[in-house]
Amino acid sequence: MPRDSDKPKAKKHRFRGLFRLLAVMTVLLLLASGALIGYLYQKDLPPIGDDIRSKLLDSRGNVLATFTNDGRSRDPVKLEEISPLLIQATLAVEDRKFYDHSGFDLKGMARAVLVNLEAGKRTQGASTLTQQLARNLYLTHEKTWTRKAKEALYTMQLEMKFSKDEILNMYLNEIYYGHGAYGIEAAARMYFGKAAADLDLAESAMLAGIPKGPTYYSPYTHMENAKKRQGIILSAMANVGDITDAEAQTAAREGLKFKPQGQKDTTVAAPYFRDYVRSLVIDTLHISSDELDQGGLKVYTTLDSDMQQAAEDAVDKGMDGSSELETALVSIDPRTGYIKAMVGGTNYRTNPFNHALATTRQPGSSFKPIMYLTALSSKTMTGLSVFNSQPTLFHYDNNRKTYQPRNFGDKYLGEINMRQAIAASDNIYAVNTIMKVGADKVAEMAANMGIDSPLQSVPSLALGTSPVSPLEMASAFAVIGGGGVKLPVTAILKITDSKGNLLYEAPQGQGQKVVEPAAAYVLTRLMEGVFESGGTGNRVASVIKRPVAGKTGTTDTDGWMVGFTPELSTAVWVGYDKGREIATSDGRRAAPIFAEFTEKALANVPPKTFPIPDGVVSVYINPQSGKLATAACPEKELETFISGTEPTEYCDQHGAGEDTAPSGGSKDNAVPAKDEHSLWSDIKRWWMN
Repeated sequence: MPRDSDKPKAKKHRFRGLFRLLAVMTVLLLLASGALIGYLYQKDLPPIGDDIRSKLLDSRGNVLATFTNDGRSRDPVKLEEISPLLIQATLAVEDRKFYDHSGFDLKGMARAVLVNLEAGKRTQGASTLTQQLARNLYLTHEKTWTRKAKEALYTMQLEMKFSKDEILNMYLNEIYYGHGAYGIEAAARMYFGKAAADLDLAESAMLAGIPKGPTYYSPYTHMENAKKRQGIILSAMANVGDITDAEAQTAAREGLKFKPQGQKDTTVAAPYFRDYVRSLVIDTLHISSDELDQGGLKVYTTLDSDMQQAAEDAVDKGMDGSSELETALVSIDPRTGYIKAMVGGTNYRTNPFNHALATTRQPGSSFKPIMYLTALSSKTMTGLSVFNSQPTLFHYDNNRKTYQPRNFGDKYLGEINMRQAIAASDNIYAVNTIMKVGADKVAEMAANMGIDSPLQSVPSLALGTSPVSPLEMASAFAVIGGGGVKLPVTAILKITDSKGNLLYEAPQGQGQKVVEPAAAYVLTRLMEGVFESGGTGNRVASVIKRPVAGKTGTTDTDGWMVGFTPELSTAVWVGYDKGREIATSDGRRAAPIFAEFTEKALANVPPKTFPIPDGVVSVYINPQSGKLATAACPEKELETFISGTEPTEYCDQHGAGEDTAPSGGSKDNAVPAKDEHSLWSDIKRWWMN
């Protein structure tokens, strides 16, 4: 039995043992903490934001946008490019001790625990900006212990590897401000139409309050809640000494001018083109969406940023004041097949559907040049071929079916030639043409020119009743502007991985000859008449100070202008999404958009004439007889033909005929297409316009 004197010794022994245990545990804890800190310091963080997001680059190698699968609108800015008032407002309401703590606000956490215990539920949080950033960058918002542990580790790493200013900058570029805007720059432009650097006190306090509840505190949907939150933030700023009480009260009374909700997001460059390229990368090149979103790829494209801006400006100007009316513009370089500009609608934020790719729109009369190219290239017809423009009932399908087209406004011109028919957009002449050359031949020509949409081989095809997309029309007209050669429509030049390794490169080829260059050139000369006196495009001729050829098109639901210069083939479409009929004035918006874009896109490019290929001749003809003009003819017009299809007979309506033929008026002395007189006439005409 132990003696009483042994008890103090036993207690002392146990105390020493406990002390040693605690000391060992403390040492082990310190060692473990040191090891953890060392491990976290050495361990790389997961790639952050733009480090892993693949980038879209323009034709000059400049970054246009990043690819994300969440549809986020971002425009990262440096900390010095953000209003100090916004920074102060954010810190005052979110993390007053941000510059003092090491990632965790222990006092704040303890205070939040007490408040939550008193309330019997979670009513208050104490996450620092660093914790919020860790969660937004790397984690979901699920409330689990595992997520909390990961958040703590990532928070520690962020504090170790970045300065406070860098963390704050990342936070302000990442946080969600509602309505698809991530980051303060996107938010400032969306809500107030200004840069983050230009935000005043009232605007800063309003925006700083939104991340707490992007829906609940949105000034677009809950203005009362947003104003109350703004008042709380202004008071907090006054309490910490950032502003005075008087400044807070003045800012609270300030009437804020918000941009209309859904107004065009100017911070996103070429969003429709970005989505188009994304679909090509995933669906055609079979690169996974995960690799595109998080693989750090660089996608080099054909887009010209200056031309893209010209396109967006032209659309904004041309569609100003329209309600629900949609549009599309796509422009291709006929010399390369490269897409240089693409606008898929009036407002990507409210309607991200890319109308430039929509294969449901009838091209109307803008389809006619494809048919006329078929006629010219087969030498079935020339620019002088005559049909009678009058009400006509056409029979087809072995006389089992009939078709009776009408001219716009029931205006009929009598006997006209192809040049006149193209300029006036005569429907009767067009149907006569397709009946002569064959609808199946026209459909085949369209397919060869780049129209993949199915076409019905019926007489109404001449009037563009089979739906196609603006991209297809721009591609087809690029064949005409490119001298009869079809080049693959190209948007992506190459793709490299995060290490610079080449993953894809666009194939280089000479293109496919669809028609003889002479046929394409003759049609081009005829299509230039659309912009001359009496042509359907004459009202915008004064805007374009360079050679241009094109064709308008109008249906009950669609308005078109498709045309080309030697450098660009452009299609512009206007209409409603739901097939609603358009007013005549709305249908006419396409031509001014085309003209405005063409001139601005090529503002720094000297005007060029269309190159004249071999196999073309130009002769003077009498417009009344359609025969070679003589010295006695009171009127003479220089007309271009595929060699061998020009007239051989002389006009005999005004005199002796062959004996009085002017120099160059006979077949043997036909004025060649490269004749200086022809070129000089063109230059004078374009200059006078």
